[in-house]
Amino acid sequence: MTDAVTPPHVTDAVTVPHVTDAVTVLPVTGVGEVRPGADLAQLLLDALGSDGLRDGDVLVVTSKVVSKAEGRLVHTDRTAALDAETARVVARRGPTTIVRTRHGLVMAGAGIDASNTAPGTVLLLPEDPDASARRLRATLLERTGCNVAVVVTDTAGRAWRHGQTDLAIGAAGLTVLHDHAGLHDPHGNLLVVTAPAVADEIAAAADLVKGKLARRPAAVLRGLSAWVLPAGAHGAGARVLVREEDQDMFGLGARDAVLAALGADPAARAGFGRAAPAADLLVHLAALGAPGVAAGTDVDVPLPELAPRELGRWEARVHAAVFALGWSVVPSHDPTTVLRLRPPTP
Repeated sequence: MTDAVTPPHVTDAVTVPHVTDAVTVLPVTGVGEVRPGADLAQLLLDALGSDGLRDGDVLVVTSKVVSKAEGRLVHTDRTAALDAETARVVARRGPTTIVRTRHGLVMAGAGIDASNTAPGTVLLLPEDPDASARRLRATLLERTGCNVAVVVTDTAGRAWRHGQTDLAIGAAGLTVLHDHAGLHDPHGNLLVVTAPAVADEIAAAADLVKGKLARRPAAVLRGLSAWVLPAGAHGAGARVLVREEDQDMFGLGARDAVLAALGADPAARAGFGRAAPAADLLVHLAALGAPGVAAGTDVDVPLPELAPRELGRWEARVHAAVFALGWSVVPSHDPTTVLRLRPPTP
């Protein structure tokens, strides 16, 4: 196993990210069909054979076999399952529906899998992927004495790129995110937003040797012991990789955002993220030909002198923009001449 080393020109070796000389990715073959209630830990150990696990290994397991073992195969159609697993629809294009799941994950079809399942059944994601990873890790430690990290993965697309890749939806015993904020690069530049998603990088690497067609539901990554936490310390889990909804800049698809703003659907408001500050609101209003004036914490927008039909169009644009920016139109002292806008209550 290789040791972690400190990058050159860095004096604070405690706070810098670990760099590994080499990583070995090993497929886990021969697991076979996993049925509800199966002892997944033992199936994986049997498949690993004599080589087994070593301290510092990272075991990466696809969510499909975790879900099967946990009895997440349900007798229903895909549409009903999608409705049950959806917290909010993000975008729709033809038969494709992107949703934010109850886990907070943004995925096509809520991660529901209908492949390799009996007709009339679908496979849901694990109820709590982080908890699944913790249970599997604890069982492996008990049976082998090896301190390993566990990552539960699923496949997802990327908004700006073709193709799919695996990402971590559950993790235990692993530093899943390494925040570089406050560190300096070799040239002395202060790092502010760099934060490698270690668990996602591990998930993607593991998928190079496993996959649906190869019937390899797991892989072992060796050489990453610097990222593995001590036995009994499971860490924050993959949940910390899920961006908070009010910070999501892409909470709705482009068309879906327009339709949601025009309809002022309260259920869709979360998709627009955190409300814009007053300064940003004023800039956007001015661009729409609706200059506003601060009135305490509110903003007043004088109604322009337009023919009734044109005024109606103007108001519709302003109402949609105000909704998208997280503000509300409230009664003003003179609704015939002024629109009063109010930010959300903290």
